[in-house]
Amino acid sequence: MTRHPHVWMGLLLWSIFSQAQAAWTVNMAPGATQISNAVFDLHMTIFWICVVIGIIVFGAMFWSMMMHRRSTGQNAAHFHENTRVEILWTIVPFLILVLMAIPATATLIKMYDSSESDIDIQVTGYQWKWHYKYLGQDVEFFSNLATPAEQIHNQSAKGEHYLLEVDKPLVLPVDAKVRFLVTSADVIHSWWVPAFAVKRDAIPGFVNEAWTRVDKPGIYRGQCAELCGKDHGFMPIVVEVKSKPDYEKWLGERKAEAAQLKELTSKEWTREELVERGDKVYHTTCVACHQAEGQGLPPMFPALKGSKIATGPIKDHLNIVFHGKPGTSMAAFGKQLSEVDIAAVVTYERNAWGNNKGDMVTPKEVLELKQAESQ
Repeated sequence: MTRHPHVWMGLLLWSIFSQAQAAWTVNMAPGATQISNAVFDLHMTIFWICVVIGIIVFGAMFWSMMMHRRSTGQNAAHFHENTRVEILWTIVPFLILVLMAIPATATLIKMYDSSESDIDIQVTGYQWKWHYKYLGQDVEFFSNLATPAEQIHNQSAKGEHYLLEVDKPLVLPVDAKVRFLVTSADVIHSWWVPAFAVKRDAIPGFVNEAWTRVDKPGIYRGQCAELCGKDHGFMPIVVEVKSKPDYEKWLGERKAEAAQLKELTSKEWTREELVERGDKVYHTTCVACHQAEGQGLPPMFPALKGSKIATGPIKDHLNIVFHGKPGTSMAAFGKQLSEVDIAAVVTYERNAWGNNKGDMVTPKEVLELKQAESQ
């Protein structure tokens, strides 16, 4: 028997669809916190209320169409206004809305109660990374995308967590109430971790609060959920939840690193050491805009290779990295990077891609600039 080409096409599409459908998740996930589970329970409660409403409404419609069809000799009733019906279809929806509002309100009250937190963390969005500051702990760091550029440019196979991996995850202790103070340093971002049922806009000049208490250790991933510019899709969030002893150990290590970084500012650096460190800083912080070989993406992101900035007066170069350039996409890194990293990246840019200026900026010079700015 000969089949029509459209039949074969339909069978092919059905085969592809049935294979893809196996990997689909059509419902919300319960999450990893009490709040996310409460949100899931609320979602299912509303879902089943809607299912019951649908069954009653469509059941009444189909029953009416079947039992009062013309072929059975039924005659349509003629009436205008029915007080009982009008009262009924006003009161019943009202009662349904009240039934939905009670658990929804209780859940929202819990979600917005960020009082009596064990840990406070300031979350600041930047184009295109996150900054985490553990208030009162002298620990802060930037969290950058860690997916290799080769995967992004289709030069190698995509990893399991493509575009959802970072160099430094946010670390939290299990079973502790953590309050997030969410803001932004440039444009509007949105800090979103689905497993926590936390999604807060990061708005310049405003601080939004959220909180979580994670029930079990693990790694939880999220993304910026607000269109924030060219690399919006390259701004992941990774949260690693540790046991309390492991968290205290991690926190102690970060405090030691912060103290060590302050000591590095007074170290006598060689140009080669700064270039080596600056290479890492550049490929973490600057590569998205100015590209791996300093060729940039003109006209929005100018090239650094052979540019007047990278080959001109060293003070002008340091100034633009430190203060940024108003009216452009060049951000100010004076508060984003340490004295050592600013000195390193400027030194690297002046001695990479054939620029070969042979000069350097020391961390002490950057520290002096910061001190002058604060006066």
